[in-house]
Amino acid sequence: MSAARRARFMPSPVMPVMATSVTEERVPSSAVTVTRRSTPVLVCLLALAMVLISGCAGGSTDEPDGVDISSGSRHLDLVAYATPKSGFDHIIPAFRATPAGADIGFSASYGASGDQSRKVARRVPADVVNLSVEPDITRLVKAGLVDKDWKTQFPYNSTPFGSVVALVVRKGNPKNIHDWNDLLKPGVQVVTPNPGSSGSAKWNLLAPYAAMSDGGRNPQAGLDYVAQLVRDHVRVVPKSGREATTAFEQGQGDVLISYENEAIMLDRANATASPRNQVEYLIPPQTFKIENPVAIVNTTSDLAGARAFVGFLFTDEAQRIWAQQGFRPVVPAIAEQTRDLFPGAIEKLWTIKELGKVLGAGTAAKNDGVDLTGWKAVDSALFGTSGAITKIYDAGGRQ
Repeated sequence: MSAARRARFMPSPVMPVMATSVTEERVPSSAVTVTRRSTPVLVCLLALAMVLISGCAGGSTDEPDGVDISSGSRHLDLVAYATPKSGFDHIIPAFRATPAGADIGFSASYGASGDQSRKVARRVPADVVNLSVEPDITRLVKAGLVDKDWKTQFPYNSTPFGSVVALVVRKGNPKNIHDWNDLLKPGVQVVTPNPGSSGSAKWNLLAPYAAMSDGGRNPQAGLDYVAQLVRDHVRVVPKSGREATTAFEQGQGDVLISYENEAIMLDRANATASPRNQVEYLIPPQTFKIENPVAIVNTTSDLAGARAFVGFLFTDEAQRIWAQQGFRPVVPAIAEQTRDLFPGAIEKLWTIKELGKVLGAGTAAKNDGVDLTGWKAVDSALFGTSGAITKIYDAGGRQ
């Protein structure tokens, strides 16, 4: 993605949100002047900063209850999009409890999927990546960092878990939200992240687009809906799905478009939330299947360890952990065993394969005689530099 493209997709200001990972920047000594009078204050501020960093950064105490996950004679760097942190917080300890993972330490970084992908492309250390959308891994394939056959290296197209697009509302559903059209009611404010940086945002917008366009067969109807939603109702454009959730928790917006797993976690938090911060969620009758792939970075110094870890994500044990954390298992037997964790009937679950087939029809002339399919077709039509949804955000100055 060009610098100009990234600049267009800069998120609009939101309330301060706690980051899920910390990026270190080295500051020249000349940048700070310390006097004797300021030294005690500066020391206190630095001490406070170290406490905050140790509590927020992905790293050696990133497991539940602060258990060390970095120790081991071998080491893996996991770079992932923001949403699955709650899952990996339990998956990594479970893997380290197996013979294959007993001597492997981890560092984990979480953030907006597109940003994470670009960081790895710029050679930020990574052994395993878990990103929100396939194009973010395709970027790494083009950079020579992920094998071209990555989708066939593990089961289920290298997608260890999934979700569906959900709507989170305030407790009691005061705006009477039940379906996509309800988001266009006068005065309803919607929170959804920035599609320029967040894969979550792409899934969030694909759900109503598919519902309103009959899976892309009436594309203008889908685009008209998205344009009205973004222009009249999206007031907050956070950088990632996690930041969008935090903004909603802070009281911004009436409806949060999100992954089902985020909705489940918010619903579970009602037990300790104040009445004003309690929420509920619903799955629209028509929604979208979310598929979040994983891949090994081929520059890893521990290929065997990386393969063992990614393979573990598809085991029955890990699949149950994903389900407990609100993610839908991909192994059919575990999906059946945990189906009660995911209530609600879905009338139509659109998929990227379906939508891509429709949007890619007739693109052969511009693609060496072969129609685009899947994410290639969807990204080209909707989210690329000249994509239709990109233009909607550009026109509204939302990037």
